[in-house]
Amino acid sequence: MRRVIVLILGAALLFSCKSQYELLLNSNDVDTKYEAAFAYYNDGKYSKAAALFESLSVLTTGTEKDDTVQYYWGLSNYRFKDYYTAETNFDHFLEYFPRSPFAPEARFLRLDCLYRSTLRYELDQNPTYKAMNAISEYMQEYPNSVHYGTCQEMMDDLELRLDTKAYEAARLYYKMEDYIASRVAFRNVLKEDSENVYREDILYYIAMSSYRYAQLSVHQKQKERYMTFVDDYLNFKGEYPDSGYSRELDLLYRRAQRELGRYVGEESAEINRELDKEIKKSGKAARKSEKESL
Repeated sequence: MRRVIVLILGAALLFSCKSQYELLLNSNDVDTKYEAAFAYYNDGKYSKAAALFESLSVLTTGTEKDDTVQYYWGLSNYRFKDYYTAETNFDHFLEYFPRSPFAPEARFLRLDCLYRSTLRYELDQNPTYKAMNAISEYMQEYPNSVHYGTCQEMMDDLELRLDTKAYEAARLYYKMEDYIASRVAFRNVLKEDSENVYREDILYYIAMSSYRYAQLSVHQKQKERYMTFVDDYLNFKGEYPDSGYSRELDLLYRRAQRELGRYVGEESAEINRELDKEIKKSGKAARKSEKESL
């Protein structure tokens, strides 16, 4: 019996608290609602605070509380991690209160919302471009901002995301063994962004694509296509002479030179022996990796 009474009293208390909040939400008492909204905000109850600030925004339009209410409405949604709504709030705030003391922070929070709403590299990158534009504008307008370093980190992350998307899209052709499309796609990546973070890997795959294409070509066309590989190889070596890819490409270069008739006799046999060793070594490494993954 005592337990039933406790449960009833607990339910009544919860109902009372809920009713009190709902009455407050529907109230037109600006001062009481204003104080309550900040109380909820300071207690970390951001969803309830956001609802109260939203309700207040109608009542405080044109008053001295207007920009404060609008700003904290956005800030409450931001703290609640509703970045889509918060970005809309801050965008509206900046349109109507560009000279408010809250404006610089609101602008940073807006671009932070845009950044947090971006998608991983496999998905649509339009949100990424939108965020980058907003961040770039902010950095130009506020070069001495305390958030400048954070903005630079955001830009670096978003640029890496775009670089990764372009690189992986081109690499897909290589995985599919479409070596013509692979070489064209990788070259286009560098044409659009010569400073792509994967530049070394891209130049490697350009060379590998031309080599594989030459290797699979009919005999009559191999000479011309091996010469294309030689050009790609020399471009790679010119930029990355000490690359981890060098040993593999050096061997393929010597193989191509033999196919072009520039090695004969014992020298050609030595190249084949080195290649056979490399193939065996690669095969053992692949089998070991496969066993470890099981």
